[in-house]
Amino acid sequence: MRQNGSERTDANARRRKTPIETIAVIDFETTGISPAQGARATEIAAVLVQGGQIVGRFQSLMNTGAWVPPFIEHLTGISNAMLRTAPPARAVMREVAQFTQGCPLVAHNAAFDRGFWQAELARADCEPDAAHAFACTVLLSRRLYPQAENHRLGTLAKLHALPNAGRAHRALADAEVTAHLLLLMQRDVAQRYAAPLRGAAVTHRLLTALQRAQRAQLGRCVEREVAQAAGAWSGVVPVVAGASTHGA
Repeated sequence: MRQNGSERTDANARRRKTPIETIAVIDFETTGISPAQGARATEIAAVLVQGGQIVGRFQSLMNTGAWVPPFIEHLTGISNAMLRTAPPARAVMREVAQFTQGCPLVAHNAAFDRGFWQAELARADCEPDAAHAFACTVLLSRRLYPQAENHRLGTLAKLHALPNAGRAHRALADAEVTAHLLLLMQRDVAQRYAAPLRGAAVTHRLLTALQRAQRAQLGRCVEREVAQAAGAWSGVVPVVAGASTHGA
């Protein structure tokens, strides 16, 4: 469905009916590398993942009034002419904030997307959502797939034969590929660490812990996080000896 330059499938009703965690995978296209350097967003997409599948999509160009340099236009295919008729950035960010409300976030190279997410939400006067913590599939890939030539999204998509979602460097295509990568990571963690997981789900919280752990300590990290989650339910926080969560 297309409305005012945006494409979306609303999964809010499905999310309310189940306690299964819903994660929002986001991707921006922008005029540059950092909001601190004056760059603005030109497009955003969010893909909702729940229960091992994609359950919702949002995509929209966004008009910030910023100029798109020629090399960015060549890279993304997003032109200044396209943005002149796009919805205002304020309206788009308010809509995507509602679409992702209550969902933890994932991005490929999350430091980049987090910067634009926070900057554009602030410009739109959106209240911060405490659920919007980021996990990063680049950091996770470095730990889970050290055999990869590099950890660019295209390289990982080819390595793992992920579905082709369309042109690279467009927000929805990149967000969908990242969503498929996230689903693969959740399956791989569940298989590799089945014993310490003891049937527990591979949650966003666990992924954010794994992305900070040393590669040799991933199993211990899973054990600790499962124990802590169990302790949270019972009101007691267990301590797993020898756990380490440091290292890049």
